[in-house]
Amino acid sequence: MSDRKERDLFELYAEDPEKADRILFGRIPNPDRRGFLRGAGLTAMAAMLGTTIPFHRFMPSGFIPVALAEEPFLITGKQDLTILNDRPVNAECPAHLLDDEVTPTSRLFVRNNGIPPEMVDAETWTLSVDGEVENALELTIADLKRDFEVLSLQLQLECGGNGRSFFEPKARGNQWTVGAIGCCEWTGVRLADVLKAAGVKDAAVYTAHYGADSHLSGDADKLPISRGVPIDKALSPYNLIAFAQNGGPIHPMNGAPLRLVIPGWPGSCSQKWLTRVQLRDRIHDGPKMTGKSYRVPEYPVAPGESVPKDAFQIIESMPVKSLITYPESGIEIPADKPTLAVRGHAWAGDNQVSAVDLSIDFGATWIKADLREPANPYAWQHFAAEIEFPEKGYYEIWARATDDEQRMQPFAIAWNPKGYLNNSMHRISVRVV
Repeated sequence: MSDRKERDLFELYAEDPEKADRILFGRIPNPDRRGFLRGAGLTAMAAMLGTTIPFHRFMPSGFIPVALAEEPFLITGKQDLTILNDRPVNAECPAHLLDDEVTPTSRLFVRNNGIPPEMVDAETWTLSVDGEVENALELTIADLKRDFEVLSLQLQLECGGNGRSFFEPKARGNQWTVGAIGCCEWTGVRLADVLKAAGVKDAAVYTAHYGADSHLSGDADKLPISRGVPIDKALSPYNLIAFAQNGGPIHPMNGAPLRLVIPGWPGSCSQKWLTRVQLRDRIHDGPKMTGKSYRVPEYPVAPGESVPKDAFQIIESMPVKSLITYPESGIEIPADKPTLAVRGHAWAGDNQVSAVDLSIDFGATWIKADLREPANPYAWQHFAAEIEFPEKGYYEIWARATDDEQRMQPFAIAWNPKGYLNNSMHRISVRVV
């Protein structure tokens, strides 16, 4: 569905005006709109124009200002992303646009499971902490800022299905290539500090996370997603209840005004639009926690092999991985200047990356890249190298990261039925002409 990015707004509205409103403005249209947009939709349109719309009450149904009409369909504030799906909205960033050391807000991928909340007021937003605690808490964002240490950390987030499009046979789900990853600077308070303030009971073994997004069906009794983590992971000092992204507000599609950031584990653990953290005396069984969701077989399987339901285990720490962000794949360089600067990022779930190696001869030999230490634990690490090509022709640059337990990226994909955890080597093409 990546071609959706190329359609202009006239085409989008001609096909389905209500769907277009929902995609463009992140809301379900009011059935009594009577010819004009209201609330969040009007605010979003005005923001896109950069000014107010004095006579908005006279705008006809499906109206798009001429200033926007020829623009391709994009997510506001996420113009660089490639749209994979529009219900729910999911979008990734091309690898060469992830070259910044800290991922810009505009380039952090979007992974939704439901419909984002329409009205968000950071001043009145509340977070409940309850369940297996001594003292249940009800906290505003102001309370969090006042009562707990506020800190900023660079933390990587990656969708568990990043790389799914390369599976053969294909796995169902969003067909991510390599861009469902990013490392923003998040500001907030430690989840551990808040849980300790509530008093963690000995019976607590798992967290349960809840957000304000609604189910795609519109059924208010259904949740789109509610995942959690073991209590030991929850008490890590590097998990944040975040209220700022890169020094500014969190993007609405990234969970404004409050979200969890649980780095190193699948991004689905990092609940967006966070309203509640519950401590449970058992493994959480909310939506997307049971069955085969965010689970992989307990043992290696052949591509296409059927796996019994009881042979799946919950994904925890993400595997070691790397991404070449410069140059863009397909580059041509002159034979009289056959040297090329290469750089990118590497990360390894709960671990640290110990080495990144590059190859231009299909893995026959390897070139050690310079690898920097992370800015803080759970930040991705930056690598760079100068590569010289021996003659004219077609080359591929392969990147292979190794973590501090000597686990190394493979060339081949470790296939599984749901298309998770693809950490095969990233490859780009180069022509010396």
